[in-house]
Amino acid sequence: MDTVEKLGILADAAKYDVACTSSGVDRAAVGGRLGNSVAAGICHSFSADGRCIALLKVLFTNACVYDCAYCVNRRENDVPRVAFRPRELADLTIEFYRRNYIEGLFLSSGVLGCADRTMELIIETLRILREEYGFRGYIHAKAIPGASPELIDRLGRLADRMSVNVELPSKESLALLCPEKSKDSVIDPMRRIKEGIAEDRETRAALRKKTCYLADRRPRRSARSFVPAGQSTQMIVGATPETDRRILTLSSSLYRSLGLKRVFFSAYLPVNEDGRLPRLHAAQLEREHRLYQADWLMRFYGFDVDEIIDESAPFLDAELDPKASWALRHLDMFPVEVNTARYETLLRVPGIGVRGARSIVAARRTTRLGEAELRKLGIAFTRARFFITCKGAYQGKGVEYTPEALRGELRRHVGTGASGRKKVVPGQLSLWGE
Repeated sequence: MDTVEKLGILADAAKYDVACTSSGVDRAAVGGRLGNSVAAGICHSFSADGRCIALLKVLFTNACVYDCAYCVNRRENDVPRVAFRPRELADLTIEFYRRNYIEGLFLSSGVLGCADRTMELIIETLRILREEYGFRGYIHAKAIPGASPELIDRLGRLADRMSVNVELPSKESLALLCPEKSKDSVIDPMRRIKEGIAEDRETRAALRKKTCYLADRRPRRSARSFVPAGQSTQMIVGATPETDRRILTLSSSLYRSLGLKRVFFSAYLPVNEDGRLPRLHAAQLEREHRLYQADWLMRFYGFDVDEIIDESAPFLDAELDPKASWALRHLDMFPVEVNTARYETLLRVPGIGVRGARSIVAARRTTRLGEAELRKLGIAFTRARFFITCKGAYQGKGVEYTPEALRGELRRHVGTGASGRKKVVPGQLSLWGE
């Protein structure tokens, strides 16, 4: 099988990975226009400075020794099995880069034989790119659960970001749908990545201070940092009965204990016939969307899990975003005066985001803010007005200040968050080997 045919199969097997978004289009170059697009495996991610970059998203192989109930590449599925050779994939990446199709690589794999063997093949691919071709582009590599610490360390020196997928929100669900895998095989490499990042940071800090207490000469500075873009993970939502509260509690724990940059959620999509799986006819994209919103509140707005969701109502509100739901449960804290409220308080107002709160704090140093000024700052005033005062005047006049009335207004202005609710994407997000 030639490289193009392999690319078609292995890019398709990786296209549902939630860590980045496939372009999904073929667009040829046209005279007088700039650029083109290739559907097979081209996806987009965002750099730390906000730039959108194109990545080649592909599996090294879709062959896998595991038989996970939810995975399209499970051992028992009758699908064509192919694998790249390390140099073949490295050459393909470089040719795409030279044609300006991509700026980096997103590489994962099924488990070919065993975890260590698969990791060695991935490492060899990245070694060729980094050392032989001098490739300095972005690389996101999936670490294989169960791989040895030495291989994790080697991969971490070649990749910019690494990820190990938690997959399911509990040990019981993992045992049910992935009996050949264990919690420890997932957590151990994640812990090793965290330790490697910490060790690398301490070493580089010591080198900057030009201190070395154990040797006469300074230790050789590594050419590359260890996983400089950090690590991430993902889990499936809806394949097992865990509540949103349990999922968010696990996410919060991963951020706190393992220093993850991002937890991705994947709405379960049925692609396999298996009695252990729920019989759903559509993806739970609405639930996935609300979980991302709640996750955002934890990461950037200072919310705790217990504030977002409690045991008495363990699922997120399907009709309102989590911040609006929280605000309606705490009307005693509102309205707040935008000209005097602390930054942390402004972040709690529906319709005011991180950028908006910073803009308000900066602008009110020179002027008193009213509706016109807030709209110029990009605040979602139609939502925020029910929870703020400007120069002492309440902005939500004409609407009764009760949870029921405000809920109706928020639903009328914002809708139900149904973006994508009726969208059904064929196929299942590839899992450990995405």
